[in-house]
Parts: sequence; structure tokens; C-alpha cells
Amino acid sequence: MSIDLTNFAKDKGVKYFMISYTDLFGGQRAKLVPAQALGDLQVEGAGFAGFATWLDLTPAHPDMLAVPDSNSVIQLPWKPEVAWVAADCMMEDAPVAQAPRNVLSSIIAEAAKDGLHVKTGIEAEFFLLTPDGEQISDEYDIAAKPCYDQQAVMRRYDVIAEICDYMLELGWGPYQNDHEDANGQFEMNWEFDNVLNTADKHSFFKFMTKSVAEKHGFRATFMPKPIEGLTGNGCHAHISVWDKDGKTNIFADDSMELGLSEQGRHFLGGIMKHASALAAITNPTVNSYKRINAPRTMSGATWAPNTVTWTGNNRTHMVRVPGPGRFELRLPDGAANPYLLQAVIIAAGLDGVRSKADPGKRHDIDMYAEGHKVRGAPKLPLNMLDALRAFDRDKGLKTALGDEFSTAYLKMKMQEWNSYVSHFSAWEKENTLDI
Repeated sequence: MSIDLTNFAKDKGVKYFMISYTDLFGGQRAKLVPAQALGDLQVEGAGFAGFATWLDLTPAHPDMLAVPDSNSVIQLPWKPEVAWVAADCMMEDAPVAQAPRNVLSSIIAEAAKDGLHVKTGIEAEFFLLTPDGEQISDEYDIAAKPCYDQQAVMRRYDVIAEICDYMLELGWGPYQNDHEDANGQFEMNWEFDNVLNTADKHSFFKFMTKSVAEKHGFRATFMPKPIEGLTGNGCHAHISVWDKDGKTNIFADDSMELGLSEQGRHFLGGIMKHASALAAITNPTVNSYKRINAPRTMSGATWAPNTVTWTGNNRTHMVRVPGPGRFELRLPDGAANPYLLQAVIIAAGLDGVRSKADPGKRHDIDMYAEGHKVRGAPKLPLNMLDALRAFDRDKGLKTALGDEFSTAYLKMKMQEWNSYVSHFSAWEKENTLDI
């Protein structure tokens, strides 16, 4: 049953609602609506000029209305007079097919037709930098192997603990926080959930983390590779599929290899089949390819894949099966759109189930040291252009995500790529001026 936002405001002392949607580039857009003015906006939505954000629309398009999904409402723990609510984009009484939350909702409904109800959890990594984004915020965080450094995490205790306290307050079930493999980098984990809930929480987490960091005089970034030579920000996704009641994990079968059921293997097969195209969405920026095709970092490993392979409990591959009934996709990075990330995972996996895709041979070697021994496994795209071309060639994946979305995404991302390659860098002059 939907929550009545007017009553919610009265009960919780909320003065303003932040009606929020996420655009194609992962930008979080919102209008701040006084609770007293909410009225029909609960049904009709708040008006936006879609062209003014990263959507493939023009100034001539009608108003785009962001209709709040009241079940997603979250009272801001650090500013309780404000509540955030995820919204679905509508135009002339029809869903905007390219809007990321709508894309996800559509593919969830498609999977449900086959009795597939996806649950996911994500591992959100981020850096805490100086406000200008140029340096790590902690001048003493300089160890060659800083992962799990207890002194370094305690120097940023106020930030990490505040965010974790809020997640506890919200009932998310956070269970561990740590200093990650790069200097200035952290990871926070909370319990897995139904896929739409996970996407909404992921979106809100990024907003919350940035807000709390700013409050403490820092800048939080989920940029895939913000500091040269250090491990980048991943966004690993843990995936399982359950029955319609959400009680039985249909990916789990102790009689099968690694405890992954036949259906789970086919779902994994879909991920492997579409991996190169997947990267256009799981790794959506120019900077993303500084992470998945990086040379060895200061810590000794990138912790990111560069080849389409899968394994058991081994972190050097694109997919890890750490235990029965689930697998971990290690490809996505911090720039991944919270809604498109989940949508493309389901789209690829659903195709795998329907086509009974084979994930191929399992490899248990150290891919960082012995990856050259693997024959026939595709390499992941070397750059954003290669990823976009792979996505454009993958007709099945484009259709599954929706033709309108796929066309809009490719068009706007190609514009972004062209903007990048038209930029003249200092490196070019340094290496070419005297040629």
C-alpha cells in the first residue's frame, strides 16, 4: 500500500520533499517542494524541462513530470525537516521510456513473467578528498598497502560512523565499513534487497555520502579512478534470484558446481555472453577504463577485471561465485547509474535463462599473474568507444532494455565521447610539439 506523503509530513515533521530522479548520465535531479504545496503533486508529479538534464529531449518537448513513488520516501537523517523520494518520469500520461528508473521497472516486470525476482546488494566504494577534489583528505594516509588500516579509518571515523548511524536508523542493515585498498578510499556495506529497493538505496547513499562529507569539510567521490596510480572505485554487485514470494533462492543448489543451480548458471551465462556490451552501462565514463585496464597500482593489484572470465571464491576474475546461490559481478564501477546497473544485469541474465546460455569454462587461476594462459576469453573493452560499439552491436540487449532508451543512451554517450576526443591535453603537446 502506498504511503500518503501528506500524512507522512505531518507525522514526521517534514517541511519539504525532495522529489528526485536520475538522468541517463547518473545525475541526480530534484525539486524541493514545500509539504504544504504537495497536494496533487503526489499524483501528477513535479514539472521539469527534460532537455535541461541529461535526457535525449529537446526544448520543444512537453513538461516532464516526476511522479513520486511514495514507498521510496526517506526522511533525511541529517536534516529531518526534508524527505527524499524517488520519482518516475512521465510525459503526457506515459512513462518516459529512456528514464533510468522506468527502464529498471520495465525489465523487473519482464523478468517476473518468467518467475524471476532478482535481489541484489552492492559494494559502494568512494574516496574522501579535499574540497577541490585534487588530493586525498588525510595527509597521513600514505601506506603502500592501506587496506583495512584501522588508524586511517579512525581518522575519518566522524564521517564513516555518521553515515553508518544513518543507515542503521533507516533500517538498511549495514554490517561493515572499512578503509579500502587505495589511500583515502572507503567501502560501506548494507544488506541486499529487492532490486528496485537496492537501486533506490544506492541512489540515496551517494547523495547521503556526498552530503555528510561536505558537512565535515571533505568531498566524497565515486569517480572510477580519481587518483592516478591508486586502486579505483568499484561497485561490485551481488546477484541472486528468488521465487515470487521472495522466500526461496532459486539460484541455490548444493548438488551443482559451486552451489549454483542450473538456472543460476544460465543467468551467469547471459552475463558472460553480453559482458562487452554490459560495460557500456556498468562502466559508463571515459575514466572508467582507467580502472578496468589499469597497470598495477601502488598496492600491487587493481582489483578490477580486464577479461571475461568467471571463477569460484577468487577476486581476480570478472565474476566470482563466493558461495552457494549467488555470484558477484566485479565489473561495475562507482560511476554506474544505480538504476541502469540493475537493469542491465537483469536484461543480460534473463536472456541467459531464456536461451539456456552456458557461462563457459570456470578458471581458478590468478588472472593477474597467469591471465595470459587463458585462451579464447574475450578481453573487456579498452575504452568507452569500444564499449559503446559493443553495446550497439548487441541487438538483443538493446531490445531488452528498450529501443528508445538504447537509442538515447548511445546518442548522448557518443556525444560525450566526441567531446572528450576533441579536448586537447597537456600530454599531447608534451609528446608531440617537437616531433
